[in-house]
Amino acid sequence: MFFVGAVLEPQLDMRLPIQITYRNMRKSDAVDKFVRAKAAELEKRCSDLMGCRVAVEAPHRHQRLGNLYHVRVYLTVSGGELVAGRDPALHHAHEDVFVAVRDAFRATRRELMDYVRERRGQVKSHEEPSRGRVTKLFPEEGYGFITTRDGRELYFHQNSVIGDFARLARGALVRFAEEIGEKGPQASTVQWIRGPGAAADTAAAGANRGSIGTRPRVRAVPR
Repeated sequence: MFFVGAVLEPQLDMRLPIQITYRNMRKSDAVDKFVRAKAAELEKRCSDLMGCRVAVEAPHRHQRLGNLYHVRVYLTVSGGELVAGRDPALHHAHEDVFVAVRDAFRATRRELMDYVRERRGQVKSHEEPSRGRVTKLFPEEGYGFITTRDGRELYFHQNSVIGDFARLARGALVRFAEEIGEKGPQASTVQWIRGPGAAADTAAAGANRGSIGTRPRVRAVPR
């Protein structure tokens, strides 16, 4: 039995057209709603999405595999199509169609993030690093936030700071590279330009450079 779900109208906060195909099972409004929510999450991560097709398949009745569902997601992007899904034979949890949809979209998200990173790398390879100002710091947790020139707030981790994170303070002007993390855009390669912490760290770096491979100056004392 083969059913094709109608193209879903985008929600008010979505522009992405979605089409869902059901094979060997009846159309489900609950699955349609779940797919729409997952697609909306992907749309927030990439502005290049132009279409989303989802195929949900149940096995034939004569195939006794525990009724595992197979889900594939097809994303139309600038320059091609991304396809991702999960093998139901390897995931017994896929006896639940909602788990199968969730895992398929997780795999799709990883594919999409690779695509976004590649696109950003091509676009920004000849651009100057972005600039912003540190507006929030959580020293004990080891992270903070940078407000960009266009008003966005980007997360950064202490391991992304060039220099001593402990010397960094709110209000510091920094340059950074923007990348896509697990939870969306974030800042990496964060370096002070000026402001609290910059002078101290620059002086410390200079002192460290001067102490490597050099001999101390000795002033002659007359006898």
